Amino acid sequence: MAEFTSKIRTIQWVDNVSRMVDQTKFPEKFEYIDIKTGDEMFDAIRTMIVRGAPAIGIGGAHGVVLYALEGADKFDSREEFVNWLIEKAEYMKTSRPTAVNLMWAVEKQIEVIRNSKSDIKGLIEELKVNGIKLENEDIEINKKIGDYGAEVVPKGATILTHCNAGALATVGYGTALGVVRSAFAKDNTVQVFADETRPRQQGARITTLELTMDGIPTTLITDGMCSYFMKKGMIDMVCVGADRIAANGDAANKIGTYTVAIAAKYHNIPFYVAAPLSTIDTSIKSGDEIVIEERSREEVTHINGKTICAEGVNVINPGFDVTPHELIAGIITEKGILRPDYNKSIAEAFKM
Repeated sequence: MAEFTSKIRTIQWVDNVSRMVDQTKFPEKFEYIDIKTGDEMFDAIRTMIVRGAPAIGIGGAHGVVLYALEGADKFDSREEFVNWLIEKAEYMKTSRPTAVNLMWAVEKQIEVIRNSKSDIKGLIEELKVNGIKLENEDIEINKKIGDYGAEVVPKGATILTHCNAGALATVGYGTALGVVRSAFAKDNTVQVFADETRPRQQGARITTLELTMDGIPTTLITDGMCSYFMKKGMIDMVCVGADRIAANGDAANKIGTYTVAIAAKYHNIPFYVAAPLSTIDTSIKSGDEIVIEERSREEVTHINGKTICAEGVNVINPGFDVTPHELIAGIITEKGILRPDYNKSIAEAFKM
């Protein structure tokens, strides 16, 4: 395994709070905040204080513990407490609709609740332990994703990425940027082109920040520039993350990813998706079934609080799009790189 340690720990359970980087403050500030209640966690996920599918999954798992701590002394019986806590856990799942890691991680906590034989105090400790376990596993999973992905990165490659699928979208290493980190550890001539990623500029605000912190050469481009650089032969591969992947390999990621995939296909550039198996939702057959989050119009009409368009203009702001599996060269997971036929390779990965 390549040795490379990101300087960033995005989210961590510390002293009965969930400590996380406040990603709404980038790039002006890099600061941590403590989330102390379940409702605070719900809002932190909804408002993207914490973002990125794996990271919000851990946030959801921590949120269940926070609710449990709040409810510990409110009920006369363990049964009442458990029923209330499961309701709160189900509510936590609704904080954002697209990223399946949120539902997956909260469901892992619900399993602990249903299977526990402990009293309330003991159950809360079990939830803490499981939340920390999921947190630590995320880093190890991402390192495995990075090392598998590094195998397909050409020497001296320029890798285009869209949005942020790095340490700040996970607990601390990254999926797509985990591939970059592992590749860079073996070959320090690897570099990144980062799409700006409108409307919230995650590529500009977040990807460029964490890669420059780690000393990885990074060039920022706007979302409409990828075809220009592909035609010039300046992009060797594309690697992005995902928020939900269907059983057939269709992959939902930040809006604009589909456009990049089409351009990559036209220019014969391999397009990879890097994601843990927890991002794959085998309950849905295709991307047509993925719920796409609609976000506020102000994300499009304003930048840094200033209006950039005519007042009253109509706005449609989907947060994600779905890249069809036909455009994806491989899905890089902790079990290896899955290749078409994805229905078959995904099913086999879950059996490993």
